[in-house]
Amino acid sequence: MAESLVFSIAQGVLGKIASPAIKKAVRICNFENQIHELENTLTAISTVLLDAEEKQAKNQRLQHWLHRLRDVLYDAEDVLDEVDCEALRNGVISQYGGVKEKVHCFFSLSNPVIFRAKISHKIKEIKEALSKIFIEKSQFDLNMRSVENVVAQMPSREMTYSFINKLDIVGRDIDKQKIIEILMQLDDKNLSVIPIVGIGGMGKTALAKSIYNDDNVEAHFQLRLWVCVPEDFDLKKTIDEIIKATGQSLSNPNIQQSQTFLQKSIKDKKFLLVLDDVWNNDLTRWDRLKALLTEGASGSKIIVTTRSSEVASIMGTHPAHNLEGLSHEDSVALFKKWAFNENEKHPCDDLLEMVDDIVNKCQGVPLLVKTLGSLLYTNHEIWYWAHIRESETWKLVEESKDILLVIKLSYDHLPVHLKRCFATLSLFPKGYEIGALSLARFWMALGFISSGREKLALEDVGVEYVKELWKRSLIQEVEMDLNFTFKVHDLVHSLAMIVAKNDCAIVGLATTEISEGVRYVSFSSISLEGISDFDGVPPFLRKPTSKRLRAIRFPFRVDDGVITREFARMCISKCNHIRYLGLAYGSFEELPSSICNLKHLRSLYLDENKRLKKLPNTIYELP
Repeated sequence: MAESLVFSIAQGVLGKIASPAIKKAVRICNFENQIHELENTLTAISTVLLDAEEKQAKNQRLQHWLHRLRDVLYDAEDVLDEVDCEALRNGVISQYGGVKEKVHCFFSLSNPVIFRAKISHKIKEIKEALSKIFIEKSQFDLNMRSVENVVAQMPSREMTYSFINKLDIVGRDIDKQKIIEILMQLDDKNLSVIPIVGIGGMGKTALAKSIYNDDNVEAHFQLRLWVCVPEDFDLKKTIDEIIKATGQSLSNPNIQQSQTFLQKSIKDKKFLLVLDDVWNNDLTRWDRLKALLTEGASGSKIIVTTRSSEVASIMGTHPAHNLEGLSHEDSVALFKKWAFNENEKHPCDDLLEMVDDIVNKCQGVPLLVKTLGSLLYTNHEIWYWAHIRESETWKLVEESKDILLVIKLSYDHLPVHLKRCFATLSLFPKGYEIGALSLARFWMALGFISSGREKLALEDVGVEYVKELWKRSLIQEVEMDLNFTFKVHDLVHSLAMIVAKNDCAIVGLATTEISEGVRYVSFSSISLEGISDFDGVPPFLRKPTSKRLRAIRFPFRVDDGVITREFARMCISKCNHIRYLGLAYGSFEELPSSICNLKHLRSLYLDENKRLKKLPNTIYELP
């Protein structure tokens, strides 16, 4: 599956151009006409990017076209940041600088004449590159799409139904009993709504089917209805689906006829309605549907399955039932059902010995347990099972298209501004506890956060971004104490790695090379143990590809002697476009004075640098 973040990057550039700060900076530096032309060309290209990203998997030339566009977009971001930085610098000098500073500024490389000539040349190159890319797009027969109809244009998901395969249900007896108890309760509410929330593949639909088909539930309700909700939660479509579930239908009804027919169909009947796989959080549409459904008898109930806690809070009248992963024992039982023939009474002992290790990779997600079980059902060769056991989980996910597509739906439904943020989760180790505030500051440094609300700090906006990922079940184990922390499920982490593989990379101290397109790196190997020839600089930092890096980070405390003065000097001298530079736990006494050349630097981490004696005077020249 070929993924890219080009559309998200393009929207980020257009958003930056439209921001008040950049508009002011462009006006001050007198680049309005050039930036306007660039904006028009990029807007025209953006209309086909969603289609291009979907079609690129089967077209190498299209992939190359998108890669070229991505590089140009990164260049455009750099230029806009340079313009913004220069405008800020001139503003400070104009307000606080004396004659000496102003004369020095005129004769430096940053004087207005030289700066405008340099930036004009860069903008001209970007415009020319974009113009070529715009002309070439006609070769690919791409369709125009808008952000508003992204959901409508997505590949169709599989529609669900109420029939249940007993092989699907293992280890959900307690969950089932809790929800059935709520269904059987006599309450004063005319209509109760019970949300079931969980990550994709966790078994929400299977649990709802088990409840729906329970004998006691069937006897308790006069009418049972199962509806897979349209992704856009279109009111008329949803009403028509409910009517169809009653076994009746109308011929081309209008919205008024559909509403009237629905009310008559359920009037004074105690019903159970399952609304499966709800994505849309439109409160108005839900309120209008709910008003129609109150025609049913007292004691009527609705079960909603969703990945979104926000949807659950909007629709639910009962607290959400959060569906957790299966226990190891239940995962093993489910795996055996799918991996072995039920008539096979004595599977090979060598295969049985590998079951525990393989099941551990599934992290309690039933869909992945079943996917791997069915994959191995067709091949009982010991070497093949050993291969699966030894494989990295994310590689298994990539090979197992069903589970990947299920998990990826959550990513596909993210707002555009969150997709680049989500991709950076690949830079953290699996199982790592991430602080929301720390992550928000990381996104701020990379320019991923913008605030449309006055007086709201970017850090707070970033934390809201994290909470949005939580609401969509893309992060887990959230602790809402003084420090908002969370973890990422292994499957979601695997998805982040696949989505970000062209932009982000995990590196080690011995990594020799990174891909040309990589902009963000995180070190997994932070120990000198086992590295005999480390000279203070990871080999990849000496290569030309490091010039494009925008972030260098260390997730853990490093060994003494890893971040040397030579390491810091190489990062500062080579990575001219760096936004985020982590040099915590360094072993150097002085920071190179060339730090002032990093005009794009937004975050410099020097925590726990116990040998650092002083900062260079040039540190004040940073933006």
